Amino acid sequence: MYDLRYIKATYSNAVDSQLVIVHNNQKKDKLRVVKIRLRRVGAPKKPSYRLVIADARSPRNGAFINTIGHYNPLTDPETVVIDEEHALYWLKNGAQPTNTAARLLEKTGIMAKFKLVKEKTCET
Repeated sequence: MYDLRYIKATYSNAVDSQLVIVHNNQKKDKLRVVKIRLRRVGAPKKPSYRLVIADARSPRNGAFINTIGHYNPLTDPETVVIDEEHALYWLKNGAQPTNTAARLLEKTGIMAKFKLVKEKTCET
């Protein structure tokens, strides 16, 4: 038997509801809050970043679920490569981009496409 309860968790000034499933033996399986964020790679003083899908609770360079692109701020112009299909998939499934990741997604036009898809689903 399952006892379903809702808990509130605060992440970066936003409140997200999480569903917690408590089994008879009291093991808790929390649904993850997933973020799209930058993971720093590269040599010291020569930063390069990967755009990754990660659990909101994991550290900046910690465990991640998937890599969807990369960003190099040192090239002229800046290099931004993002797999549009994977980015849209994760956004549709509730991944929340950080401010910097959202800026990169806007720059490549992915956020505009996501907003169009979101509006179409709201109309139906």
